[in-house]
Amino acid sequence: MPSLTDGEIRQALKRVELTGKQENLIDGEGRGTGRLVLALKPMPTRVTADWMAQQWRDGRRFKRKIGSYPSTSLAQARELFKRDFADAIQKGRSIKIAGDTRPGTVADLFEGYVKALKAAGKPSWKETEKGLNKVADTLGRNRPAREIEPEEIVEVIRPIYDRGSRAMADHVRSYIHAAYSWGMKSEHDYRSATPRRFRLVYNPASGIPTEPKVQGTRWLDEDEFVRLYRWLECPDVPVHPSYPRAVQLIMLTGQRVEEIARLHVDQWDAAERIIDWSKTKNLQPHAVPVPSIAAELIESIKPNAHGWFFPSAKDPSKPVSHGTLYSFVWRQRDRGVIPFATNRDLRRTWKTLAGKAGVPKEIRDRIQNHALQDVSSKNYDRWNYMPEKRAGMRRWDKFVRALLAKKAARKSDRKAA
Repeated sequence: MPSLTDGEIRQALKRVELTGKQENLIDGEGRGTGRLVLALKPMPTRVTADWMAQQWRDGRRFKRKIGSYPSTSLAQARELFKRDFADAIQKGRSIKIAGDTRPGTVADLFEGYVKALKAAGKPSWKETEKGLNKVADTLGRNRPAREIEPEEIVEVIRPIYDRGSRAMADHVRSYIHAAYSWGMKSEHDYRSATPRRFRLVYNPASGIPTEPKVQGTRWLDEDEFVRLYRWLECPDVPVHPSYPRAVQLIMLTGQRVEEIARLHVDQWDAAERIIDWSKTKNLQPHAVPVPSIAAELIESIKPNAHGWFFPSAKDPSKPVSHGTLYSFVWRQRDRGVIPFATNRDLRRTWKTLAGKAGVPKEIRDRIQNHALQDVSSKNYDRWNYMPEKRAGMRRWDKFVRALLAKKAARKSDRKAA
């Protein structure tokens, strides 16, 4: 059977309009047990013309729409049929599950990965998206992701490293590596349908070494703890009131920066004096009783109209980001008005000083929601170890109140002298 022409299609459209009878125009001989068909159907006001991939399989005929004529031209329909269906038909695969066979682009890969992070509720999706957007522009957004070579990724990362941003260079490498790992798995994930098949053979970022991890050991001693806490109570420069209070709460509870920053009114149980997170960094729910000094701090804060205890200065509908809190601490630290410490050091400080206060290590681990492998930890119960955690927080509360009072008394004595 000869191939279709545009002239034959136009004649068939007029014929169907006059006769009111449906027609199927077949393009060429087809391949194997399938072919490209243009189905013409008379309607009350017009004639529809739909391109269909047709397949005979197990004695039955199956069809899959490719597009509509003339928005999808004859040449385009042939290209789509050849690209997405011809090979599947030749191999005896069902056209019902056939799809766009073009290998996904760099933009497809990065956007799909960020979308997966967002769907999983990962707070890191924004930073990841920002980092990958810059990488995509350099690598070429419209290039097939499978064509990217390790050398190209190295050339993206090297300038970041050379300007002294070693941590950022390592983060960018990890973003790319994670995106490619997701792409390799997503093609075979039956739980979700990805818009593209990336046809990735390997992860081009796998062989790129990571920056050596430096295990932090810094923690504030008692004098430094009090110095920082008192400065946060009365900063010597104008700051958004959310920021120092959030850092104080990190110091008093030992919780992760991200979790304190996103504290919402729904997570605060005032009657029980418990902060209750449904999802945390380690993907496990976490409920922690707070010391009375922290409860007093929380209750002194009026959540905004959106329910955030620590709203963003730029957008009150969102909580302050952990990155903003990091920057806030860095700026004051660089001015020399507070002790040198990162927000992670503050979490380590709580762990150390709470141990000095007599809180057992196991209870400190549970209060800080470290990943634990015992059965009771894996099968979460809001009241799991709650009496022991309350007892630990009472010890810590007594310790920190005495610490703050002792330092205040010394300061008064020096002034009197």
